[in-house]
Amino acid sequence: MMFLLDSHCDAPLMLAKGADFGRRVEQGYTPGKFPITHVDFRRMKKGGVNGSFFAIYTSNALQPDAATRRALELISRVYDAVERNLDLVSLTTTPSQARRNARNGLISIFMGMENGAPIQKDLSMLRMFRRLGITYMTLTHARSNEICDSCTSPEPRWHGVSPFGREVIAEMNRLGMMIDVSHISDESFWDVLKYSKAPVVATHSCCRALNVHPRNMTDEMISAMAERGGVIQINFYPSFLDSDYNAKVSELIDVEEVTQVEWLKDPSDPALQERMRAAVEAMNAVPRPSYRKIVDHIDHVVQLVGVRHVGLGSDFDGIETCPDGLEDISRMQKIIIELRRRGYSESDIRLIAGGNFLRVMETVQQMAD
Repeated sequence: MMFLLDSHCDAPLMLAKGADFGRRVEQGYTPGKFPITHVDFRRMKKGGVNGSFFAIYTSNALQPDAATRRALELISRVYDAVERNLDLVSLTTTPSQARRNARNGLISIFMGMENGAPIQKDLSMLRMFRRLGITYMTLTHARSNEICDSCTSPEPRWHGVSPFGREVIAEMNRLGMMIDVSHISDESFWDVLKYSKAPVVATHSCCRALNVHPRNMTDEMISAMAERGGVIQINFYPSFLDSDYNAKVSELIDVEEVTQVEWLKDPSDPALQERMRAAVEAMNAVPRPSYRKIVDHIDHVVQLVGVRHVGLGSDFDGIETCPDGLEDISRMQKIIIELRRRGYSESDIRLIAGGNFLRVMETVQQMAD
């Protein structure tokens, strides 16, 4: 059977803002609605999605204790959302559980941690988050932390992975947690490959050969990760998919982000509602690349390293815009249809849709002490 998997979704951010995933989450600028909304359980079902990794994201701007608290809050929101919708979803930590859920008509909700800041400098905290259900960790986010440097840090702090980061990598290997190299610097990436005994993943990244962006991976990086058994999951963010779009929209996205911070302080304020609406409409007025660009990046990886090292990591609810034609998770089948149109076999599509990522996850868990 085909298992359609999204390896990175920022849905917990929506849950923390009060979204009810048991019903369709509506877009809007008044209380109870949201300026950007890509995911809820009904739309996941409509899109034929069998599993999704909900990202427990914390900003590098948070102090250590605040980051830990925020991570626990988001995990709690995921648990609550799942428990309220047990007829639709199931909290999941292993591929075998996920496949069983699919046979029973349930969507598997995994959790990954985006940014290792919440573990502070304490491996016992890493172990506790693993016990809570975290199955992968993105080592950092937009800035360097105690583990490694970020690809968007103004200046490198460690020139790769820190001494503590080496301990984290070893412990994640021991615990059977996948190491996510999305967001980390090139130097950090090569250190991770050097120190990890298990395959690693990029849960939501694209190809730098098609768009020169620091968040995207070079052919050399993709090849080295594949040689070690890893997989790159293609991000849906138009700015990572297409350089022309990124150049045209970057300033408008900055305006939208600042405006949303203000709107969140008082969504009932009509003036803030109007500012939020105007910012979103201005951003969406820029023509977006087609969802077929996602498959262009898939094609590139397949031509480079073969079909066993690529998958899908949307970044839904963490991105401001989506590709044209793939505005939310309910439209995920369009990617499957496009893969068929380009001549991929059904067995290859099953690998891309989720089989590759589940295989790596299984390998990492089997390698645990």
